[in-house]
Amino acid sequence: MGFIKEFKEFAIRGNLVDLAVGVVIGSAFGKLVTSLIEGIVMPPIGKLLGNVDFNRLQYIIQKNTPEVKNTDGKVVFEAMPEIAIKYGLFINTLLDFIIIAFAMFLVIKGMNTMRRKHAIASKPEVEPTKEELLLTEIRDLLKK
Repeated sequence: MGFIKEFKEFAIRGNLVDLAVGVVIGSAFGKLVTSLIEGIVMPPIGKLLGNVDFNRLQYIIQKNTPEVKNTDGKVVFEAMPEIAIKYGLFINTLLDFIIIAFAMFLVIKGMNTMRRKHAIASKPEVEPTKEELLLTEIRDLLKK
């Protein structure tokens, strides 16, 4: 029973739940950014660059070839799929990454700022040591 109890404590722990929520929200945010890039950002950029569709930008290494049969119906050449380097999709994905990374940077920067403010606000005042109190008294006496 110890193993099951330990697993239950692990599964219910707040950090695990926070991580699960973060993964779900991150996934939804990724889809949102992808939609933003593909539907809103890239079409005007493509228009400015001469009606370029970034999803179709590619460098074809090998064109697809259909299957060729002789008169007897035997296959002479088999069909070959197209092989291409799809750099347009890479550009879209790169922009997705940059936007998501920047958004995460802003979130973490905001959290760090709040942590610093909270640490400064909750920092207890330190009582002066006996030596400091004695030195303060000596200083005050010397001033008189």
